Amino acid sequence: MKMLQKLGLGIFLAALLLFNLLLFMGNFRLTEQKLQQVTSPENYEILRPELEPILGKTYSTSFAFSQDFKKYFGAYNTRQQENEQWDRVIWDDYTFAATKAASEGFVANNKLLLLLLTVALGTAGALLNILPKYRDEPAGIKHNSVMFSSNKSRGVIGIILGAYLIGIYVLLYWFPEFIVNWTLLVDPLSQLLSGGPASQWFLYGTIYTLAILVMGVRMFRKYRGNKYQTLRTSSVMFFQLSFAFLIPEILVLLNKPWHDFKNIWPLDYTFFYDYRVDGFLNSGSIGMLMFVWGILLIILGVPLMTYFYGKRWYCSWVCGCGGLAETAGDPYRHLSDKSLNAWQVERWMVHGVLVFAVVMTLLTIVNYFSGFELLGQWTNTLHEWYGFLIGAAFAGVVGVGFYPLMGNRVWCRFGCPLAAYLGLVQRFKSRFRITTNGGQCISCGNCSTYCEMGIDVRWYAQRGQNIVRASCVGCGVCASVCPRGVLKLENGPEQQRIVDIPILTGNESVKVLS
Repeated sequence: MKMLQKLGLGIFLAALLLFNLLLFMGNFRLTEQKLQQVTSPENYEILRPELEPILGKTYSTSFAFSQDFKKYFGAYNTRQQENEQWDRVIWDDYTFAATKAASEGFVANNKLLLLLLTVALGTAGALLNILPKYRDEPAGIKHNSVMFSSNKSRGVIGIILGAYLIGIYVLLYWFPEFIVNWTLLVDPLSQLLSGGPASQWFLYGTIYTLAILVMGVRMFRKYRGNKYQTLRTSSVMFFQLSFAFLIPEILVLLNKPWHDFKNIWPLDYTFFYDYRVDGFLNSGSIGMLMFVWGILLIILGVPLMTYFYGKRWYCSWVCGCGGLAETAGDPYRHLSDKSLNAWQVERWMVHGVLVFAVVMTLLTIVNYFSGFELLGQWTNTLHEWYGFLIGAAFAGVVGVGFYPLMGNRVWCRFGCPLAAYLGLVQRFKSRFRITTNGGQCISCGNCSTYCEMGIDVRWYAQRGQNIVRASCVGCGVCASVCPRGVLKLENGPEQQRIVDIPILTGNESVKVLS
């Protein structure tokens, strides 16, 4: 079995190496015909003479081609802005589309083969490495040597992995033209599902979904025998594959707006943007269903479901961000900061993001109905800054890239506005709590160590206090790793949910932090 695991790891690393090398392969040559395909007729007439120096020229990498394209394209826009010819400025960024259209040679001509040799083979290798794990151990949660792993304890491997993930997110959000070869690989899959070529976001969705599915299998192996962990892992795998990946692409195939039915405002911060609203209203009954469904989730679905089941119904069972954190991020859950200072920063940051999202959305709605007289062109500026700071830098670069550095729930804990909304309901009006049996607690600290949300669970367990915290996502791992069965996730009556009885320590009376 060890040999199989090593073979699987070797296959995965070889596929990953080839995947990365693809970025430096192929040729790029933009012709007039290709330029015409990716631009509008009026913009083609403007750009053709501007891009004359690079038309027909062959480049050996996407980096070199895109840099020259940006140089000549940007020079035109700069001249128009300097002359205040704002109506002649081309606001559309054609860099990614032009780079992809210009691709020629090995990668462009062998998409399906390279997809099999990289993504498919890498997935097979990862599964071959995962499936034999925990086979010879009795059922029960094991964290053997996790503190001594260079990958899982902020060691060299973990730092390298974090830097690699951060780099991918930077390329994805701000330099997608550099990863067109990766996007070309998934073109066949995109054509099958939506009938069109792949964008960088389809590539992201494919890799994201595969990560949840493959690491979900790891969760099945690690937590085998634990019904709760098996069910919630199955749930996040199902919702990611169907609602976040397949259904939205099929909607596009049917000429309907791309929409993830499980994504809820304010996490889905673009829901009330003018182009989204217009897209819903112009798509007939299905578009109206999407719009009404989204609003009902905000005002009825979230408070009702959170009242009965706590925020775990979404954060640990449905959400794609939580799904990646609970599967791919599971090896890093023990890295979350449990200090009081971290908790104070968390409260200010996550609720600050919620206020930012609410204010931005209200301004967007008022501006929409006022014919954009309130903010005018500043509307897009506001959206861009929110997208840059929260949607990209925080949720993506920090949220996932910092898994090996700060734990798997950095985004959920410090930045997710929907988590803040759910948490407020859970804290003050919910039936959910984690009950404790203090008499059985042996203070081993497993529960606190592996709380991904940075809650000092042992503090409550030692005192027999119910755990009622806005940040708790109800993952249940604290109960799973407890050797004495002290902790239990419950949905009960609201009465006595929050215990306000002072805890006596020496001569002082300390009120429980809840």
